[in-house]
Amino acid sequence: MTNSYRHLSFWLDALAASGSDDLVRRPALPGDSEVDVAIIGGGLTGLWTAYYLAKADPTLAIAVIEKHIAGFGASGRNGGWCSALFPASTASLERRHGRDAAIAMRRAMIATVDEVGAVAATEGIDCDFVKGGTLSLASGTVQLDAAKAEVQEAARYGVDAITLVDAPSGAGGSAAASFDPACARLQPARLVRGLARTVENLGATIYEGTEVLDWEPHRVSTTNGTVTAGTIVVATEGYGATPSKTHRSVLPLYSLMIATEPLSDELWQEIGLEHGQTFTDFRHLLVYGQRTADNRFAFGGRGARYHWGSSIRSNYDRVPRVFEHLRRTLGEIFPAAKDAAITHHWGGPLGVPRDWHATASFDPATGIATAGGYVGDGLSTTNLAGRTLRDLILRRDTELTRLPWANHRSPRWEPEPLRFLGANLGTVSMGIADVEERLTRRPSLAAKVMGPLTGH
Repeated sequence: MTNSYRHLSFWLDALAASGSDDLVRRPALPGDSEVDVAIIGGGLTGLWTAYYLAKADPTLAIAVIEKHIAGFGASGRNGGWCSALFPASTASLERRHGRDAAIAMRRAMIATVDEVGAVAATEGIDCDFVKGGTLSLASGTVQLDAAKAEVQEAARYGVDAITLVDAPSGAGGSAAASFDPACARLQPARLVRGLARTVENLGATIYEGTEVLDWEPHRVSTTNGTVTAGTIVVATEGYGATPSKTHRSVLPLYSLMIATEPLSDELWQEIGLEHGQTFTDFRHLLVYGQRTADNRFAFGGRGARYHWGSSIRSNYDRVPRVFEHLRRTLGEIFPAAKDAAITHHWGGPLGVPRDWHATASFDPATGIATAGGYVGDGLSTTNLAGRTLRDLILRRDTELTRLPWANHRSPRWEPEPLRFLGANLGTVSMGIADVEERLTRRPSLAAKVMGPLTGH
């Protein structure tokens, strides 16, 4: 099994290539077991929950159950943004929960970025964490107006320290950008794999190569036996879209990425991005990127279609059309990188709730906790989920358990074929919106119509 998972992303491949992690599966569940807390999913949500529970009560017997290896899913494949972004906008949170609750959520998300960095430092997890902020590049009048609106919106709530700045010197066609300091660049596979080892050192057990077949209050059925537990945590995010219990709770939306060869220091000086900086722009079909610790571009975006019945398959991780779109788009944003060789292609599904509103929830009557619906903003939000679930499970009344996402319930997605038609229409509409704005130089009507359906 050595290195059998390295092909899943550049991040995992880099770990294997460096010799720092062989990516070999841990032992599977040996048979029936009884614990205090059983966690389904060995990604960041499950591991952060295990970490904070073990820290709060070292006597707890905690088992993490993972079908593949820790970090197999989005936790080992994402863009490496540890940001304060939440899938529902602050304005949307205010409309639903009120101004004070919306501001509390923003403060919690901003603080979470530093919390991740602090835990990584304390536990000796070398994940290339550098808090360099995010540049949202603005090309053309429509995008510049959007950047100014973002700065004004942040000022209205008085929490986010977003400002308007000059674009990097090598950003083709972009004269300005908004800058949000509340984001760190990191190597996500290093974080999730390091956190898994930390959790084990705290006394929790991680069973890999163990597929969960079903769960109910106080009972998890797997291919290797049954786990009985006082508390069950369902932490599967987009990969939880396929079981019959959850397939309408979250929609698996694919996001794909590329990585370039390492670029020279001279080329980076021309590009103008500093270490630790992440970047995006104001197009509607989302793109995102970072300058990696070894001087590559890691760049990703949407564009892959949703598959009927929330189907998830490994061949969906690679769509040549989308990879070519990403390569071309990176060259448009930073022309100096247009001839850089692409060394890695990868992707995977992220979890989208019907109202684009993430949650961390616990039902004391059943002992079942859930967290997810991050819509790609999970690298930091998973940490907040772990701390929120800790307090909910331990029956604590804290600032975290009073946040508006605690015990939030999203409506279910529509059955097929409505789900298939709506999800793919949304992706197509965002592409149309970008073309519309380039041609008309006015804000897109298509984007305005779709805005309420995407958490804005």
